Amino acid sequence: MSMITTKLPSFMPNNPLPSPALQLVFPGVWKLRLGQNPEAFTPVNYRVIPAQEEGLCELPALETPPLDIAQVRAEKQTRGLLVKLPLGDEEVYGFGLQLKSFRQSGKKKTIRVNSDPVSDTGDSHAPVPFYVTSGGYGVLVDTTRYASFYIGAHQAPGAPRDADETAAAFSATGTEALYSGVDKASSQVVIDIPHVEGVDIYLFGGPTMLDAVRRYILFSGGGCLPPLWGLGIWYRTFGQFNQQEVLKLAHQMRDSKVPCDVLGLEPGWHSHAYSCSYLWNPKTFTAPDALIAELRGLDFEINLWEHAFVHPTSPIYRELMPYSGDTAVWQGLVPDFSLPKAREIFAEYHERELIQKGIGGFKLDECDNSDFIVSPWSFPEHAQFPSGMDGEQMHSLFGTLYAQTLWEAFRKNDQRTLSQVRSGHALSAPLPFVLYSDLYEQADFLRGVVNAGFCGQLWSPEVRQCASVEDLFRRLQMVVFSPQALINAWMVPLPPWRQFDEVKNRAGEWHADWEAIEAKVRELFEFRTRLVPFLYSAFADSHFRGIPVCRALALDYPQDLETRAIDDQYLLGQNLLVAPMLTGQTRRRIYLPEGEWVDYASGQRFSGKQWIEREADLYTIPLFVKFGTLLPLAEPRTSIGHDPRFVLTVKVFGESEAAPFRLYADDGVTFGYEKGQGGWIELAWDAQRGGSVQAEERAHAGRYTVRSWEVVPTRHSLR
Repeated sequence: MSMITTKLPSFMPNNPLPSPALQLVFPGVWKLRLGQNPEAFTPVNYRVIPAQEEGLCELPALETPPLDIAQVRAEKQTRGLLVKLPLGDEEVYGFGLQLKSFRQSGKKKTIRVNSDPVSDTGDSHAPVPFYVTSGGYGVLVDTTRYASFYIGAHQAPGAPRDADETAAAFSATGTEALYSGVDKASSQVVIDIPHVEGVDIYLFGGPTMLDAVRRYILFSGGGCLPPLWGLGIWYRTFGQFNQQEVLKLAHQMRDSKVPCDVLGLEPGWHSHAYSCSYLWNPKTFTAPDALIAELRGLDFEINLWEHAFVHPTSPIYRELMPYSGDTAVWQGLVPDFSLPKAREIFAEYHERELIQKGIGGFKLDECDNSDFIVSPWSFPEHAQFPSGMDGEQMHSLFGTLYAQTLWEAFRKNDQRTLSQVRSGHALSAPLPFVLYSDLYEQADFLRGVVNAGFCGQLWSPEVRQCASVEDLFRRLQMVVFSPQALINAWMVPLPPWRQFDEVKNRAGEWHADWEAIEAKVRELFEFRTRLVPFLYSAFADSHFRGIPVCRALALDYPQDLETRAIDDQYLLGQNLLVAPMLTGQTRRRIYLPEGEWVDYASGQRFSGKQWIEREADLYTIPLFVKFGTLLPLAEPRTSIGHDPRFVLTVKVFGESEAAPFRLYADDGVTFGYEKGQGGWIELAWDAQRGGSVQAEERAHAGRYTVRSWEVVPTRHSLR
């Protein structure tokens, strides 16, 4: 059969736009303007925290953008703007909080805020139009539109081929085999941005993938620096508790000596909760000032649940009416937080009535979106706001603007917070709000910890109901080694370690072995308190240097191809590798990257660049320390408090090879660190002379006292 030789016309863009305008905005960060008249309602335009310019200047200097700008294409279409960026033989990661997948190459991701994603579409509580590649660069699309990214997923038609050449045996035995790998991935990322005529795209150079992520986080303003108490144990109380029951639980916690730093009150504290009044319920919380005083006297911080939909009985309802959207949610106003006046009204009320009276933080619920359920409750995309923003744009920014509003109230009082929020978007890394979810799949929660680090987000794999004692401990272990150690017991009156079964817990039936279980929980929580100086220093590294607190192995070891698919292990701070066990596992495979690693529990020392099999009993989480690490551990405590003095034991993993470790020390509660009122303390080890401590003059005196140095004996494994 002869080959068809008819010449086809080449495919041309619908409306090609001029070459992009390129601008260097910070060292290693470039802005590309594509098209005309970018929208005003974008993450960059609504940021309130400036870039960490000093940190950006400390990264390796770059002369040229990380992409070939000549290959960047943009075209105006009837549906919006189509952008095409080159993509080599690279793995792609990121897009914010993604619970369903890790490597994004070959996928389509739509950046759409939604609390109930049904599959791996990109929908998420906190999606971000930012990706990073193993080629060592990152890309941020500055838009609040529901942009879709086709990541090397589609090709243009090729020339016709001879029938004999294209004939192939059909061997697929199922839909997965049928639809996977049919076509070679394309060499570009195609971004479909609806409704817009122009857009700004920011390019973040490397040279490594971690450098690109650091530039993005520093461009966002750096990672957040929480108060010291925020790194302790969090416990959200039963939603039906009244004031006396909350106090009873608080005293039980202290009497049991189970560490706890933050108690959270759920919707029942409001006189009206859906929507919110922001007024104490006089029937159940009869003396809120006395409650706050007693809890703070017991060394608890108090966190209050709320959402931003304002009930007609709220004192700020009438004042907010002109600054709210045209659609109600649960009969409540939806404030337009993009307007300074709306933020001022909301923030000043919270400051005066709650923050100045002793409230340390808030849980900002339901600020995402939900339309994949029977009764979608949030405002629609066609909603209009007085700023001119529509519902689509507002959904993207709502959680971030809400968090910024309350962050500004705390900042005005020179008081740091660590709070919670159920939505986020681009440039939210510096906001001290930890993401959480109504979803509860354990493997997804672990993947969330790993993925969130690609853009500096914080994610809590919280503990709620549990199916067994094993399920309780596997979930508790994961939260203890995450950015926020949260037990969300809003559904049960007894602590879950006293009864994990929700039905029996509500009936007041204690577990037969609750004392033994509680003893192990106490031990686990105490280890979290021992890690606080280490964790605080990791957060300081995130703030000043842009290094994610929790991050994928692929970020630190990008040339190791084995790391590129690992989504169930992560690096925590400096040189700790965490490999959580999931419920039902008694052993698991663990990959140890380059270097040598010490199993914290057994002292076994392993050479890197290999997979190992690890067994773990119910009370152990696989934790590895890189050989050559100094690990400062504090004496355990039942609470962190506002001005703690940590007594440290420094564990030396590698007597002749230990590298220095830097502890950050400031007052731990105010914004004084922004004025240089804080500094680093360097721990160093010499095999002949032992340990030494050297502090910068600005470091907070007395924060840490090194009591002892302990060389950890290790034995090398044959594996």
